[in-house]
Amino acid sequence: MSTGEIAVVVGSTGAMGQVIARRLAQCGLKVVAVARSEASLASLVAEAPGIVACAADIASDSAIESIGAHLDRPVRMIVHGPGVATAGGVREAPTQAIVDAVNIKVGGMLRLVRAVDHRLTRQSRLVAIGGHYGFEPTAYAATAGVANAALANLIRQLSWAYGERQITAHLIAPGPADTERLRRVAEARAALSGSNVDAIYADMKRESAIGAFTSVEQIAWAVEMLLAGEADAFAGSTLFMDAGRRKGLP
Repeated sequence: MSTGEIAVVVGSTGAMGQVIARRLAQCGLKVVAVARSEASLASLVAEAPGIVACAADIASDSAIESIGAHLDRPVRMIVHGPGVATAGGVREAPTQAIVDAVNIKVGGMLRLVRAVDHRLTRQSRLVAIGGHYGFEPTAYAATAGVANAALANLIRQLSWAYGERQITAHLIAPGPADTERLRRVAEARAALSGSNVDAIYADMKRESAIGAFTSVEQIAWAVEMLLAGEADAFAGSTLFMDAGRRKGLP
């Protein structure tokens, strides 16, 4: 059933973004899929009815105009989920890689919000995909840790800035998801410890209370859940989806 509204998904051609985009399209939303690669976007659009392509670089202010040009109706939800480079641990990660990660995660979210601001309505959702390492710092995931920690702060600020319009902001913080990107994190961790990647992968799974990674399908389910009117109560909050990895309180 068509809702006559839009969902904008940034990072839509990644392993997670594709699943989220398809799920929101199945909810009846017109999905504006944002990514840098026109070829990858063309493949996604060809496979999934209800999705339109928007080629834009969310790391650049030019994305604001590019995304805005694709909006012809109210925006029900934005989902900011671009990946960042895996640049190793805090001792060796290039400073520019960390700066770039913050630009993509934090600057990108701001650009996305500004692109859609004039199309937001009551109960529109501003959703960002963060991650476990933003709340559980490690020595081996510098870019993800720093950028996602900053993103959590931004979401709280957006919650207060847009709350008076009854627009809510949300952060989803998954645990490691079993994707190619996680494999690169495992490789960085193995390089630090002198171990092999398969052993590190097994260790990472054991860090979960239930011995599991988070799936991209589970993350897409959480995004869809936020469409419900009852999700107002989640305003400004972080939904932890780490399969029991966090030990700290809260």
